[in-house]
Amino acid sequence: MDDLVLAQKFIEAKGKVLGEIRKAIIGQDEVIEDLLVALFSKGHCLFVGVPGLAKTLLVSSLAKVLHLNFSRIQFTPDLMPSDITGTEILYEDKDTGKREFHFIKGPIFANIILADEINRTPPKTQAALLQAMQELQVTVGATTHTLKQPFLVFATQNPIEHEGTYPLPEAQLDRFMFIINMTYPSRDQEVDIALSTTSGSQPDLKVVMQAEDILELQNLVPRVPVSNHVAQFAVDLVQSTRPGNGATPSFVNEWVNWGAGPRASQYLILASKARALMDNRVAVSIDDIRSVARQVLEHRIILNFKAEAENVKPLDIIEKLLTSAKAG
Repeated sequence: MDDLVLAQKFIEAKGKVLGEIRKAIIGQDEVIEDLLVALFSKGHCLFVGVPGLAKTLLVSSLAKVLHLNFSRIQFTPDLMPSDITGTEILYEDKDTGKREFHFIKGPIFANIILADEINRTPPKTQAALLQAMQELQVTVGATTHTLKQPFLVFATQNPIEHEGTYPLPEAQLDRFMFIINMTYPSRDQEVDIALSTTSGSQPDLKVVMQAEDILELQNLVPRVPVSNHVAQFAVDLVQSTRPGNGATPSFVNEWVNWGAGPRASQYLILASKARALMDNRVAVSIDDIRSVARQVLEHRIILNFKAEAENVKPLDIIEKLLTSAKAG
């Protein structure tokens, strides 16, 4: 199919998915948009927000609308890697008496995974997701099992409760394309939420896409053209987060311990391609890069003790970088 025809199909699909999800989710429009950018970019997401903001409902509604297999894993301190990936059990054939190992698939063998409160489990168990997120396969024993596509991991994290939690290692964080911060709804939105969720009726979500349709649109995203100056803007923005770099601003050298790596540049461009398509454009602009910079960079900037003492946040660094880039 011609890419321009596919681009039109992309817009129609976006409208249908948004329309269905908004039946279940009131408000959170920016969050839903970011979720769709990640979906079409094949990018995993980390949702950060207090309990009760409909994170689970949002992800499960997306899976239902797209007719994808959905698996929710509640991360707890006693969760083991095999509880995620699956395990091999010894099976004996009653007729022949022959014994052999059979692999029992874990919950990771689904299209959309919700890793709920991912920071409540130790790093060893968190790492069980790494191979799946990066390579779309799981190795158990001597056998490697391929995961069906589309495959996306959406993880949640509570930002206010840290007792009994294990911070995600940088290698794990870097596998997430986006970090999406969810905030409280407005007063009017909360009134609507309170009324709709206590009415006794459930939203009737319709399936608007199939797995093959999603894969077709996901494969379109990388083909969106990016001019050299836009790519340079993305790379310059990422490199400006690294202290000690030649063109690094003084405030980055003052507050940042480690900046974003090359994967950030890749994700900036890829997410910007999806953003352009969602806005019915077939070329990426610098504004597209800006629109996804916060989501891509926030969890990749590691601050030093001075920044923590002065209550400087990664988003503060990103805002200053975007402002200085605009001025330049």
